Formats: sequence, C-alpha cells, structure tokens
Amino acid sequence: MAKTGDQENPGCCGSFATYLTSAKFLMYLGHSLSTWGDRMWHFAVSLFLVELYGNSLLLTAVYGLVVAGSVLFLGAVIGDWVDKNPRLKVAQTSLIVQNVSVIVCGIILMVVFLYKAQLMTMYQGWILTVCYILVITIANIANLASTAMGITIQRDWIVVVAGDDRSRLADMNATIRRIDQLTNILAPLAVGQIMTFGSPVIGCGFIAGWNMLSMCVEYFLLWKVYQKTPALAIKSGKKDEDQELKQLNIQVIDANTNNNEKPTEDAFLMGEKVVAVVDAQKEPSCTERMTEPFRTFRDGWVAYYNQSVFWAGLGLAFLYMTVLGFDCITTGYAYTQGLSGSVLSILMGASAISGIMGTVAFTWLRKKCGLIRTGFISGVAQLSSLILCVISVFMPGSALDLSVSPFADISTRFLEGETLPTMSPVPDVYFTTDMQNLVNNSTSQFSDSEAGVSLISVSLLFAGVIAARVGLWSFDLTVTQLLQENVIESERGIINGVQNSMNYLLDLLHFIMVILAPNPEAFGLLVLISVSFVAAGHVMYFQYAYLNLGKQVFACCSPEPKTVPGENQCEEASVV
Repeated sequence: MAKTGDQENPGCCGSFATYLTSAKFLMYLGHSLSTWGDRMWHFAVSLFLVELYGNSLLLTAVYGLVVAGSVLFLGAVIGDWVDKNPRLKVAQTSLIVQNVSVIVCGIILMVVFLYKAQLMTMYQGWILTVCYILVITIANIANLASTAMGITIQRDWIVVVAGDDRSRLADMNATIRRIDQLTNILAPLAVGQIMTFGSPVIGCGFIAGWNMLSMCVEYFLLWKVYQKTPALAIKSGKKDEDQELKQLNIQVIDANTNNNEKPTEDAFLMGEKVVAVVDAQKEPSCTERMTEPFRTFRDGWVAYYNQSVFWAGLGLAFLYMTVLGFDCITTGYAYTQGLSGSVLSILMGASAISGIMGTVAFTWLRKKCGLIRTGFISGVAQLSSLILCVISVFMPGSALDLSVSPFADISTRFLEGETLPTMSPVPDVYFTTDMQNLVNNSTSQFSDSEAGVSLISVSLLFAGVIAARVGLWSFDLTVTQLLQENVIESERGIINGVQNSMNYLLDLLHFIMVILAPNPEAFGLLVLISVSFVAAGHVMYFQYAYLNLGKQVFACCSPEPKTVPGENQCEEASVV
C-alpha cells in the first residue's frame, strides 16, 4: 500500500516532470519559439529594406501598407480556411509556409546584399527591382501564414486544451501574453546585436537558420500537443454536419434493403438530395470559385456584426487608432524632444514590465470580479492613466503650436512637387528623415536650462503611456477570452480573422493620420485624437457590459460563476 501511495504522490520532481510533458507547457514552448522568430523577422526586415534602398523608408512603407492591406482584406478568408480544415493540418501548413517564406526571403536578401552592385547593372536594374518585389511579396505571405497560425493556436487550440476550466483558460491566455511581452524586447535586442557586430548578411543567415531549426522543433511540438489532447481531433463544422447527414440517409436506405423492403420514395429522395448537395459543394462552377473569397469576406463581416461580443471586439479595435505606444511615431517624436536612444530603451523595458503587470492584474481581477467587470475596470484604469498624456500636451516643453497648420508641410510639398513623408506600421525604431533633421536642429537649440523644462511634457507623456499598459493588456486579455468563450467553435476562425482585419484597419488609419499631420507641432493634436478613440473604444465595451450585466456592472466585485466556455456571460449578473 505504501508503494501505491508513492505512485499516487510522485513528489515535486514527478509533478515538475509531468508539467514539462503536459500539452499546456508544450504549447508555451512552441509559442515562445514561434514568437521569437516572428519578432526577430519583423524587426530585421525593416532594417534590411531601409539598408537596401539607400537609407530610405520607401520600401519599408510599401511593405507596411501591403501587410496591412492584405490582412485587412484577407482576414476573413484566412479565418474561414482555418474553420473548414482539420486543426492539425491548418497548424502544420501555416507553420511550414511561414517559416519557409522567411527562409526564402533571408536567402534572397543575402544574395542582394552580396551582389547588389552587379544586380544594379543587370537589365538596367530591373533584376534588383524584381528582388525587392519578391522580398515584399514573400514576406507578406509569411505574415499571412503567421496570422493563420495565431488564429488557430491562440484562439482555437488554447480553448480546447483548457477544456471547460475558464480559470485555466485565463491563466493560459495571460502566460501567452507574458511570452509576447518578453520576446518583444529580447528578440529584437538579440538580432540587433548580431547585425551590429556582424553584418546584414550574417543577420539574414542567422534568421534563416533559426527558422529552419525552429520549424522542425515546432512541428514536433504541435504533433505532441495534438496527441496529448484528443479533443483537438474533433472539430464541428458545416462540412461535418453535411457528411454526417449523408451517411445517416445512406444507412436508412441500406437498412431497408437488408430487411428485404423496398426503399421508400422519401428515402430515395432524401438520399439523392443530400448526395446532390455534397456533390455540388465538391464541384463548384468556375464563377463560384472566383466569387467565393468575396462571399466569404461579406459573410465573415456579417457574422462578426451579429456576434454577441461585437461591441467588445469593436472597442478593442478602436484602441489601435492611437499614437500612444512605442512605435516609430512616438519614438520619433521623443527624439525631437531630446530623449536619447538609451533612455528610450529603458522606457521600452519599463513598458514591457507594465504589460506583464497587466497580465497579472487580469488573472487576479477575473477571479475576484468576473470577466466582464475585469474589462470595465481595465478600461477605467487605462483612461485614467492617459489623462497624464492629455495634460502633457499643455505642459511646458510641449511642441503643440496651434498657429502652425497641421497640413502646412503637406501643402508645401505638394505645391513644390515633392514626395510626401511616409511611415510604416511595421518598424518599431524608425522615424522619417524630416524628424531626423528636427532632432539635429532641436538638440542644438536646447540649452542646459531649457532641457530640464522641455522634458516635463515628454516625461508626462511617457509616464501616461507606460502606466496605461497595465489597463491595456488586461483589457486585451478580457476581450480575447470573451471571443474565445462566446464564439461558437465552427466560427472561431472567421470571427477572429475579421477581428484581426478590424485591428489592422484602425492601425492603418492612425498611420494615415500621421502622414496627414507629420509636423511635431501637430503631435499634441494626435495625442488628443488618440485618447478620444481609446475613450470611444471603452465606451463601446461599456455598452457591451451594460447590455450583459445591466446596472450590476457597477456593483462591487463578486466571484465568477462556474460556467463552461461558450456559455453566455450574461449569467454572470445572477450571482452578484
């Protein structure tokens, strides 16, 4: 009996070993490898394109627009493909396409870096132009495959692995976000050091080699997770229902035949009808094949609008219409205000820590207050922090100058026939040449006494941005889990694909806003517009919360009820 007791209680070492071989840990490990490779590539490809095109942002801007446009128009199609195919096939195909695309891009970039001078002289430089087009096209394919991979793993597999345990699902979502936060900082840092002390060619080779090795390991991890979670093999969908209906009617006809009974006319008609429907689905006409993506696009957006969590998802998308983040725009503005690169790197690290704190706050608040109230509290926390950003616009040192037209720079350039400044949504460290010139001019004009005053505004700005990351990531996790729990299994892919499209649309709009008003004097207006969109997004979420909980959304916190994923969250109100 003692031996049996020892077997039932393996101890710390046994529990740790069991955890390391669990499907949950294998998913974390696979996601870490995938995210690390993604972050390295997204960071490096921007550097490569700028380096190739003579320190110009043109290729980077084109790449950013192509990526945003592709996900915007193909998000629903990608999600529909995820829904209609077996889980393992979708994950493996996305993994292979993504990594092979990055490897091919790395090889092409290495060839261009090594033989750029020769390629420029061949066919009047058209060979080099073709290489640029190939790199942008294949890199875009890699991003689309990465989008499909994110939908199937982070929106579908994770729900199945968590099972009916909503607390486990919340913990897994939070852990995934922590991995994202860490890789956002560490992966670009690693590849940046390699490119700094090596060369772009070495950087391309390293990324290509990493993706080759990572692809093999991730493929194995996906297979192990699939083996350890039998529920992943079961996927409901319209195609499965049609197939089951066909089999059922065939069995009815066979049963009548085996009983030496003449099959009824109804049975024949039903069987013929089902077979005809299935055959029609198998062999669509040429016109139907050509119009299918457009119909999928339309059906996806209609289905998204009809979801019970529509207002919550739309609210999350509105949070992408902001300059209050550590992207190229805010970084460029900080440089014009006298902040050094080392200070910005410290601020980025603080932002990552703040984001991790947001994931911790999410898990705690969800247990204490329930999922919907967690989003409400997170929204209030984010808006409260962004008040500092609003105050910074009117503090000493702010570049806001209402006497300068936000469109003055654009109108002048247009009349003179010059090209407009372009900024891409992809790179995290670049800013326009105009801003670089402003950096040199502004830093030379700052005296020691003025520098202290000038940093008041930008300090408040970044204090608000960093503090708001707690509420932002907690809110993001809330909406993510609401989508996971309330969207039916057969529509998870297409609904989350449309959600990605909405996010890209608002992100694209915020870059268009900056292109229209690129002057640092107009940045204060961009801050106010950004806070307005964030506030509008949270108002939309408050509308969703009020529809589901009524006035009880403002009540004190109470534990979350024990309901299974997919159950409507409005039952949460009954336990207050």
